[in-house]
Amino acid sequence: MRTVRLMLAAALVAALVPAGTASASPARPPSHPPSAASSPSAAARPADSTGSPSVRDLGPASEVTSTGVAEPVGGRLWTATSGVSPVRVGAYDPATHLVADQVSLPTGDGVWAMTHIGTDLYIGTYTPGDLYRLDTTSGALTKVATFGSFIWALTASPDGRVFGGTYPDGSVREYDPGSGVTTNLGTVVAGEQYVRSIAASDTTVYAGVGSHAHLVAIDRASGARTELLPETYRDATFAATMALSGDTLAVSLSPLGTMLVYDTADPAHPTAVRPNPTDQYVTAITVGDDATYLATRPSGTIYRYTAAGGAESLGAPYDGAYTNRIVLDGGVLRAELTSAVVDLDLATRTFTGYDLVAAGLPPTPELAMQVAATTDGTVLVSGKVGVQVHDLAGGTSMRTFLTGEAKTMTQVGGTVYLGVYTLARLYAMGPDGTGLRQVGDVGNEQTRPTDAHYDADTGQLLLSTEADYGKLNGALAVYSVRTGRLVVHRGVVPDQSVRSVTSRGGVAYLGSETRNSLGTDPIVPSATVSAYDLRTGTVRWQVTPVDGAGQVSSLVSWGNRLYGSTDTGVLFTLDPSTGKLLGSATVGTGQSVLTTARGGLYGTDGHRVFRVRAGDSPAVTTVVDDLAAEYYSVPVLAASPDGRSLYTLKGRNLVGIDL
Repeated sequence: MRTVRLMLAAALVAALVPAGTASASPARPPSHPPSAASSPSAAARPADSTGSPSVRDLGPASEVTSTGVAEPVGGRLWTATSGVSPVRVGAYDPATHLVADQVSLPTGDGVWAMTHIGTDLYIGTYTPGDLYRLDTTSGALTKVATFGSFIWALTASPDGRVFGGTYPDGSVREYDPGSGVTTNLGTVVAGEQYVRSIAASDTTVYAGVGSHAHLVAIDRASGARTELLPETYRDATFAATMALSGDTLAVSLSPLGTMLVYDTADPAHPTAVRPNPTDQYVTAITVGDDATYLATRPSGTIYRYTAAGGAESLGAPYDGAYTNRIVLDGGVLRAELTSAVVDLDLATRTFTGYDLVAAGLPPTPELAMQVAATTDGTVLVSGKVGVQVHDLAGGTSMRTFLTGEAKTMTQVGGTVYLGVYTLARLYAMGPDGTGLRQVGDVGNEQTRPTDAHYDADTGQLLLSTEADYGKLNGALAVYSVRTGRLVVHRGVVPDQSVRSVTSRGGVAYLGSETRNSLGTDPIVPSATVSAYDLRTGTVRWQVTPVDGAGQVSSLVSWGNRLYGSTDTGVLFTLDPSTGKLLGSATVGTGQSVLTTARGGLYGTDGHRVFRVRAGDSPAVTTVVDDLAAEYYSVPVLAASPDGRSLYTLKGRNLVGIDL
């Protein structure tokens, strides 16, 4: 049986060094405990008599305990996993530091929202947006409503109603536990898809909207709506986090790193609080009796704010910490993070951390985001808050903690470069997952890396990115491996994001996506391919290879041609000098990705791995079929350094294909 090498959960506790004072040096990020238990044998099956390639099942590709929400009920802190199936909900007991009363949800890919009424916990899922009620005393779980496809936020009003904010219709829904009736209050702001935060009083529902920020007060009796966000802040993407206590309403604005504090009796004059000019997000807010507490990113700092004293830093559990919830418990501030609960003694400013895996919330196979074979015996798989490092010879894996999601992984010599969401940052580490460090920041309102390629002719790493929610124009970031200089070319493909990138001879080839970012509508009708000269900074040519395609999912320079694929299942070839379309063929129904191995060109659409025949007419033959791969956004495929093996997914398992 394949085994998994567990890294000590104590590593998290060790990372949370006592702060002593608010100015203490930042703690090291935790080495996140890796994946769970055993998996099928990694031994290769011999090739059959027809010469079919052997396929090795290497077990779960990536396993994680990742949470994004927490809610205090009855002295315990309830939390739920995200991005895994089934979703697990459990109660963290601060007295025992264990997670108890765990239940699995029948539906949903994850949970971003919780609230409670008395001892009843309400849980909002996404895909679909189901609303569950969990009786925390008896353990009874009941699905009580469906709020569309995605519940982003939940709150309970003082009179016992549950309100939810949804995507993609940007609406507010109301559930009455007494009658069981659900009411749709409608889209809050016409054209906006997200209600990301919500709060409610006896008379008013407050809805935080994006991807163009609004804060709207909805009168519960009449339905009348009032915009509360000053015009000054309309360039924000989201009113993202919200807390209401009495007459005090606190709302965060992303990516401005600003919190607005309102007196609901006089909402025309909010107070703006920006504790740190380098932070872009306020991820958690709690309004206490004598102060408001907030947590920011990317620094991970927790602050205490008062009108008289301003914002005072209480320190950070570790650099980059993502706090989902802040709960006050006497002299202790309890923060629920991505994979841990942290207690901050407010008197001594000392942090103590408790890992949720060690507490009993085990890692579960997740939707992998990217795969890279860094040595002939090592394969990396990225996911939420980390990278799974597979040791093929030992049949083991461990997890490297990362404060974000590696959307791209590209090896250059003895270094692996990671394009990380959010904030479109560039990290580097060793091929074995050690030595993780940040080396660049794309900035320029970019947030989501989409593809990367190393151009050996110029010694530069090319990273394509998508803009932040509601923003236009993606970018090409060019990073010099030798000097560490990073230059960003935003809008190099006007009115589109950059989805894929490859290069040859100092020319970068950029495949676009017509959608600029989440929360925007396409401006141009079809995705394009552009030839961008890295030395002169000019676009040599731009073509539309497939009419109606919304995305050029992958590009590879192979032989004397440029090969690409679209989200409409079309594979095409271009002349790299002129952009002339040489041929195309339909090879599937959706997006696919391409890579080279042992002189051949291969691809996968998640259903099968195929080989591409060289030439103008890109015919394909199936190498391995019936994969039914489950991935986060795009199919994944990587070749080993010696080119003898391909690595991809079958279901949520990593498989090796020996060519």
